[in-house]
Amino acid sequence: MAQEEIIFPNNIRNIRLANGMKMTDLARQANLSLSAVSKIEKGVRRLNQKQLLNICNILGCKLSDIFIKESDEVANKWQEEIKRRMNDNEDSGLKIFGSGLRKIRQQAGKTIAQAAKDAGMTLSVYHKIEVGQREIYQNEIEPLAKSFALSVETLFDKIANLYKSGELNKQINKVKERVKSVLIPGNPLSGIDVHSSLYGAKLYDSARKKLVPVFGMPSGKSISFKKSDETMIVAPMPLEGRKGIYAIVPNSKRTNGFIPEKSYVFADADTPATVGDLAISIDADFESMDAGDTAIANIVTVRQDSKGKIYGQISSPEEKIIGKTLHKVVMIVTE
Repeated sequence: MAQEEIIFPNNIRNIRLANGMKMTDLARQANLSLSAVSKIEKGVRRLNQKQLLNICNILGCKLSDIFIKESDEVANKWQEEIKRRMNDNEDSGLKIFGSGLRKIRQQAGKTIAQAAKDAGMTLSVYHKIEVGQREIYQNEIEPLAKSFALSVETLFDKIANLYKSGELNKQINKVKERVKSVLIPGNPLSGIDVHSSLYGAKLYDSARKKLVPVFGMPSGKSISFKKSDETMIVAPMPLEGRKGIYAIVPNSKRTNGFIPEKSYVFADADTPATVGDLAISIDADFESMDAGDTAIANIVTVRQDSKGKIYGQISSPEEKIIGKTLHKVVMIVTE
């Protein structure tokens, strides 16, 4: 039986074990089957953005922690596993069949999308067959042969003759040469093949765009503000992909009930607040803050005194706040 393609090498298993969590617990909380979680941890099953972000939330880790790097200990294991699976597939003849099929498709002048459509297959399934990462079943072989106007017997004969002539060696070796590194975010050409690595890189980039950092949490009478992405949440749809967006958790004791409890207040660091706006007031220069720096923040209404000076006003009890930074609040979302 064909080995499954290693699609998404990741650190999910290591992070889960570090948290002392059983695979059954992760499966239950992620609303996935145990088999699905096992395959995701092994890197042989794709997962969508929602599943990826949900797993990060369950494990309490950052999105970037999920992706392995060349320096990670697990990288060598992925390399060994990739090579082993490719060798297993080659020994079973799948690499030869796939390379022969690709050669026949190229001789017919078809794109991979056209060939998949003519054979009644999805592009993903057809691609896996061509690169020798999926076996072909009895009910699939006849439509595949007919898509090239061949009988099943003629299709096998043509592939056998191509192999005997040595014309397939170049394509088989090209697949082998792609096994050079593990998947790394930002490096779309690494991984087992171009399709799988692009999938991982795009998944990372797309999922990352849906997240915003939580810079502030209630502390005493104010909000403790730290410019760090240790905690991330999914951004509301209108704010997805916008630069400068961050969130804070409001201090319900100081908002006089106009901001519900269990809410997130989203601000735009690229939009200065003006008179009449609801804003995040920070007692530090936001631009000069480093990741480890802390400050005090408050949710204020922006006002102007008789001398034209801008300040923030807090209610419950009322307090005049003059901060070094004022960012406009652009959205409030209740959990």
